[in-house]
Amino acid sequence: MFAVLTLLLPLVATLAPGVLAAAGTTCSATSQCASDYPCCSEYGFCGDGYYCLGGCDPLGSNTLDSCKPNPVCQNANYTLSDTSRILTNYTYFDGNASEYDWVVEEGSIMNTTSNGEAAIALILTENGGGTLLSSTRYVHYGQITARLKTGRWAGVVTAFITMSSIKDEIDWEFPGNATTEGQTNYFWQGFIPQTTNGVIENGFTDTYANWHDYTVDWQPDSLTFLVDGNVTRTIKASDCVNNATGVSEFPNTPSRIQLSLWPAGISSEPQGTVQWAGGMINWNDPDYTSAGHFYALFQSVSVQCNDPTPANASVTSYVYGTNTTLDTPSIAFSNVSTMLNGASALSGVNGMHGVLAAGVLAFTLLAHLF
Repeated sequence: MFAVLTLLLPLVATLAPGVLAAAGTTCSATSQCASDYPCCSEYGFCGDGYYCLGGCDPLGSNTLDSCKPNPVCQNANYTLSDTSRILTNYTYFDGNASEYDWVVEEGSIMNTTSNGEAAIALILTENGGGTLLSSTRYVHYGQITARLKTGRWAGVVTAFITMSSIKDEIDWEFPGNATTEGQTNYFWQGFIPQTTNGVIENGFTDTYANWHDYTVDWQPDSLTFLVDGNVTRTIKASDCVNNATGVSEFPNTPSRIQLSLWPAGISSEPQGTVQWAGGMINWNDPDYTSAGHFYALFQSVSVQCNDPTPANASVTSYVYGTNTTLDTPSIAFSNVSTMLNGASALSGVNGMHGVLAAGVLAFTLLAHLF
């Protein structure tokens, strides 16, 4: 839940002071963007260009169709060591999910091997921060499995999550140096309940030394977490109904898959987050000083889609519609293009608007954090 904010901090160093003070206003479901910067980015700021792509919040944007449609789910087995399908600078992404399966939104990746098996490493450094890898396609229910090895250092968190454009979220997270457990969690539209939905799953064999398959089996009526094919936890949608509103606070909107390694054990994080992650990061750890970075290894991700109604061959995307019930947007299939007219996000005004909004976001986050 905190990973995106922490990963953004290195962005400040890459932006000129004039950019930090430039255009870009906050947005939310109750404060929509104006028409000149119509898209409410995943970080809650108005912009255009690539900010209208992955993570763009339709409820905070100028209109429901300001964001580009979300690329539709496809069954797939992604071998992550094949980096030809990973775009390492997401600002160049134009919405073509047929060209790229993943985009690096922050940080860096590298090819590696572990126990003779090819994988990619997500990197975390003291000066550069962590790494966030997002799928270009969305999933609207289905079974998603990530094969990975976690980090093993206090304050360093490995994560495999799904995140929707309106902040429905499903998490597998691995805090700090707790290498015999994982944590499962879910959120609805960014709402953080007073009593957390997080559960600690115990009894794993060393998550740093051993490959494990972590699964999110997300169906319209239930959410099941598995490790190596064994069920560890199941949540029923019927048990998530808010008695006061009658709304089921259960993740139900198309979501991207996100893989990350992020620094929770740093001074800018709340004390509770640092404690949850196992304490402050030790930048003098021998593993860090010898390699020059911390890392987590990801080998593959498999996706089996289970849309409530199967998509036909003409479907390209998901689009949001007006609310069908209280606080629950409707989701429909579309054959509308997901692309930004094939233009590079850094060419012309569209790309600059996104950069300006990112700069103001980073500046504002720092003002709140310190």
